[in-house]
Amino acid sequence: MAELLFETYGVPSIAYGVDAAFSYKYNQQQGVCDKDGLAICPGFTTTHVIPFIDGEPIYQGSCRTNIGGYHITDYMKQLLSLKYPHHMARFSWEKVEDLKMEHCYIAPDYVSEARLFQKGTKEAEDKTRLWQLPWVPPPTEEPPSEEEIARKAAIKEKQGQRLREMAEAKRSSRINELENESHGLEFLLQQLEQVEEHDIPSFLSATGYVSKQEVESALVKVRQSLLKAKGEPKAEQAELEEKTDPAGGERFPLLNIPDNMLTPEQLKEKKRQLFLKTTSEGRQRAKQKRYEEELERGRRNQQDEQKRLENPELYLEQLHAKYKDLSEKVEQRKRLKTNGGHTNGNSFSGSVGRGERLNAAQRERMRLLTTAAFDRGKGEDTFGARDEDWQLYKLMSKDNDDDDEGPDEHEAELARLTSRLQEVDPTFVPRTDTANPQSVEAPRFRPLTQEDFQIFFGVERFRCPEILFNPNWIGIDQAGLDEMAGVSIRRLPTKGQELEERLTSSVFLTGGSSLFPGMSERLEAGIRMIRPCGSPIRIVKALDPILDAWRGASAYAAASHFPTQTFTKEDYYEKGEDCVRRYQFRYYTL
Repeated sequence: MAELLFETYGVPSIAYGVDAAFSYKYNQQQGVCDKDGLAICPGFTTTHVIPFIDGEPIYQGSCRTNIGGYHITDYMKQLLSLKYPHHMARFSWEKVEDLKMEHCYIAPDYVSEARLFQKGTKEAEDKTRLWQLPWVPPPTEEPPSEEEIARKAAIKEKQGQRLREMAEAKRSSRINELENESHGLEFLLQQLEQVEEHDIPSFLSATGYVSKQEVESALVKVRQSLLKAKGEPKAEQAELEEKTDPAGGERFPLLNIPDNMLTPEQLKEKKRQLFLKTTSEGRQRAKQKRYEEELERGRRNQQDEQKRLENPELYLEQLHAKYKDLSEKVEQRKRLKTNGGHTNGNSFSGSVGRGERLNAAQRERMRLLTTAAFDRGKGEDTFGARDEDWQLYKLMSKDNDDDDEGPDEHEAELARLTSRLQEVDPTFVPRTDTANPQSVEAPRFRPLTQEDFQIFFGVERFRCPEILFNPNWIGIDQAGLDEMAGVSIRRLPTKGQELEERLTSSVFLTGGSSLFPGMSERLEAGIRMIRPCGSPIRIVKALDPILDAWRGASAYAAASHFPTQTFTKEDYYEKGEDCVRRYQFRYYTL
């Protein structure tokens, strides 16, 4: 500091002093404290205890702790940020400093005070403070009037009518296109009746068709699309398909002819016809199965409705029981797929999971591999040399690996029961599928209210300044204020009970952190615990704990002997900075 002031700023002379000593001297002149006493100064970053004898500081008995108002503010900022993480931006350093000086206090007994807030008594509620953050209530929407509802309904009806008209126009245009296409195909078939069989390919070359059968198939599809566009029932469409669909022998004439009687081109056509016939038959079987399932579903729904009308309460009870039973079966099946087939409740480390169980297709694959390995396991490995070896790969690569992953009849029935219960029971709530995360509804967030922007100060009011007496709470392994007073007394070069009693009879508090309410009472109780019984203890506070240090320094600088207490620039350049270190205690003397 001396080097900076002399060499950079060029000050003529400097003098050093301690803020606690300046404040103690000033208040001693005002009659607040005695000549003998202890000055305790909890400052911004440090806390000092300096004993005074005959009005002079005894620095050999002083002690210091690296804790002060800065640590209290930082600790409070951390607690509030953890308690209200959504308002961390509100807890600026300046704001938390203001909250600390406005609301914090020293508890006479920390444990009793904390137990008071833990029980949530009326006294704890009275000690809790509230900080309301800025909050603007969302605008409340008034319910629409009857005229507004009628106006919106009229607009909606008008828009619906317009959409219906557009859809009807599009449907009419589609019907006209299909009718024109149907007439064109019919006319083309009439012309083909007059053409020789060997001239048909050349006649159809300009139309894009290859054979007469292809023209007939296109006509059937156009007629089906026309009936669908006109809104005809499915029964009439199926009847039309049966009428217009030629017999299998007419559609696929080459299937009944032996291969040795066909040319290579006809053999290719025969393979194509065989594929088309197989596909058509499979499609017909699927349609028939769907039709039968719809009939069965309608019949079952009709029976359920009849039972409900006969006895609604019994029907609802049976429906709930069946739903519960099916739900348990489906859940158990899903657990078996995920966790394996063990149902004895034991979860061994070697249990077989879903990925390790073998279904029928996988077992067949393993059998084929085992057979191949057994047949070819001896001698030279010639697998793949013959055509039948590659047939094994075809059998293994069939698309039936997960034959047990298809639609389950229990799941289909459960879906039907769920839909039925939702229709007849308004209070029914279906079970959520915990195994499928996508089926779980996303949490609904409620709108923010004024209570969400309120900050409550409860235990934080006395917990934060408590670190002045328990610095180990924030990781500083040092003594508190009351223990520092005892350490300072023991460090005095002169001992004696009378001197110690004179010091404890004038314990002087100064510094910004001494402004907390309850500081004097708590410090007196702490010092009384380390002093002999009956020792006189008196705690006094500075007239102005913040500015009295400046006032004492001002009086010290205005004194006539002040020039003799300074260290000049000439002394610094002549004797160096070591002289400042050697005589620093001299310049603390007031």
